[in-house]
Amino acid sequence: MRLRTLAACLLALTSAALFTSCARNTEPPRLVVLLVVDQMRADYIDRFEQDWTGGLKRLVTKGARFPRAAYPYLSTVTCVGHATIGTGALPFVHGIAQNTWYDRNEQQVVPCTADPQANPIGYAGRTGSGNDSAAALKIPTLGDEMRREQHSRVVSLSLKARSAIMLAGHSGNAVSWLSESGEAWQTSSAYTQAPVPQVDAYVTAHPVETDYAKVWERLLPIERYLHLDAGLGEAPPAGWGSTFPHPLRGGDTGRPDPAFYQQWEESPFADAYLGQMAAGLVESMSLGKGNVPDLLAVSFSTPDLVGHAFGPNSQEVQDVYARLDRTIGALLDRLDALVGADHYVVALSADHGVTEIPEQLESRGAEGGRFDAARLALTVNTIAADMTGNGAFVARVNYNDIYFHPQKYAELLRNPRMLDAVLKSIAEQPGVAQVFRAEELQDARTDTDPLKRAAALSYVPGRSGDLVIALKPGWMSAATGTTHGSANPDDQHVPVLFYGAGIKAGTYNDAATPADIAPTLASLIGVTLPSATGHVLGSAVGAAPDATAPQR
Repeated sequence: MRLRTLAACLLALTSAALFTSCARNTEPPRLVVLLVVDQMRADYIDRFEQDWTGGLKRLVTKGARFPRAAYPYLSTVTCVGHATIGTGALPFVHGIAQNTWYDRNEQQVVPCTADPQANPIGYAGRTGSGNDSAAALKIPTLGDEMRREQHSRVVSLSLKARSAIMLAGHSGNAVSWLSESGEAWQTSSAYTQAPVPQVDAYVTAHPVETDYAKVWERLLPIERYLHLDAGLGEAPPAGWGSTFPHPLRGGDTGRPDPAFYQQWEESPFADAYLGQMAAGLVESMSLGKGNVPDLLAVSFSTPDLVGHAFGPNSQEVQDVYARLDRTIGALLDRLDALVGADHYVVALSADHGVTEIPEQLESRGAEGGRFDAARLALTVNTIAADMTGNGAFVARVNYNDIYFHPQKYAELLRNPRMLDAVLKSIAEQPGVAQVFRAEELQDARTDTDPLKRAAALSYVPGRSGDLVIALKPGWMSAATGTTHGSANPDDQHVPVLFYGAGIKAGTYNDAATPADIAPTLASLIGVTLPSATGHVLGSAVGAAPDATAPQR
């Protein structure tokens, strides 16, 4: 037993999980692996498990599964979900309200990772883009606390900046993502002042362009696919049709071009690259080899991009998961060899689910449609013009949030007749389930109305809108394809899986959210998360359930 383990055992009275670990005379994990599959619905396990033989299969059949897990909040989007998983807290605590929000002072929409003090740092001699960091994140992540308390090394990878950043937090040894154009791997001066040598070496030796002219074919026999190819309402990227095969030739210019990079990101080749890159950095950075646990976080973005374009009832989505099963399997096999099969722990979840393509819902008589944000703003401004002579009230409709121009919301509140007319007009818009005022959400996190409570858990003062809308099931603001971002089960219900060192395999019907992941992992390695609202999932670690439940 290592000295760190002995010290942890001396403190075991404060941690049921550590007590269990010590009672079994086992060491805490040397490597914590945090996997996020962007847009993975919980029901994909039941629908697609028959296709799996690799990593996803291993996690589902040999790990701990919480099939009731779901996000309890409204803003089911990427940045919010990754911040929740990374910190173990819900949005009203960690402060990430949406992927973007309207900055009232600057009068413009800002990304969740925007930081004017940060500069891009490219790899392999290329130039990155954007000014990104975790400056908007109000609390530390698991990775931040591991670095602060145990001097751990933290590696976080994704195609998306907001995914890699929100899993890593405010610091990290190798936090890397793709530039907006998809042409350059990059990081930020918030994490390093120069390219990280191991990342630079990997990217230089493995250029994305190697995949140019490859073709995405079906992996499975055609009879294994649950749906027909070319579903109604699909929106494939430029250069692709709605049916297989999907060639990675971009705009047929004979060389990698912007269309190629988009196609690559929306193909399983991108997932495979991330998995191989993660394994390569575990080896080159000797993760899991020190006297303290390290953290490897990988967010697979391709399932989200494919899901938006082709929808959850597509052959492309089913194929992506069949291939991701192999990618994760290869990663776990490498971790078995590099770290030791009994010396790492894995948690897998998703940042959100996804709703079916509205046209497909409508074709079979189910409710669904495309919400018209521009129409909503016009309706509100028309009411204001009729009652005040000034029709410039709404500044922006962004996701679920309606922002008013300075002083206009206060003016609206001073005029009960106009306020009632505005709220009534919004509630009557096609697809709107409910509309909430900002001031009624600040103390509604335990409200008995599930939609109001979900909106309150997502509400962040200063960043969320003056009015917040909740859409009906099947409705969305996306103009093509499909999306997510509602408090409906398709968007909220996601997998929560644990596997490896310290984990008790089984299927547990405990209430759970992805906010419980970081506290559960922290309990295994003796790290504290003082700002977390999630709790330790005691069933998974063989401990008594945590009595302190989060606000759900």
